[in-house]
Amino acid sequence: MPGPTYTQHALNLPSYPRGSHLITSDITSQLSAPLKGIKVGLLHLFLQHTSCAMSLNENYDSDVRKDMTDSLDKIVVEDKAGKGIYRHDAEGSDDMPAHIKSSLIGASVSIPITDGKLALGTWQGIWFLEFRDGKHRRKVLATIQGERT
Repeated sequence: MPGPTYTQHALNLPSYPRGSHLITSDITSQLSAPLKGIKVGLLHLFLQHTSCAMSLNENYDSDVRKDMTDSLDKIVVEDKAGKGIYRHDAEGSDDMPAHIKSSLIGASVSIPITDGKLALGTWQGIWFLEFRDGKHRRKVLATIQGERT
């Protein structure tokens, strides 16, 4: 009986504006071939950046994503007036709040794989949260481990 297999794949996300975005289809389209044939396993997605985040959350109502963005902006305020709230401000007023939000939400998610498909709950989707203004190219390292059929 063969043992578990492990593969890694470097993924590139499209450039997203500041906010919370549903990226389930971006991820599954880039990983459709490697996921195929995994009977049971685990997909680990690791975002290789410190000013954005990944999460599993509501995939149906886009208002949830808007509310999440608004709520995080209220919890971690940006120093647009330049009052010196943060010491780390050389990269702009949005940078330090982005680092804080990234630490609060996290840079990775793990999702079970069943019969070659992600075993997400009915209303779950993979979120990408961009906390910076401007266009950024973001990279995700996907690790797939599992038993092949």
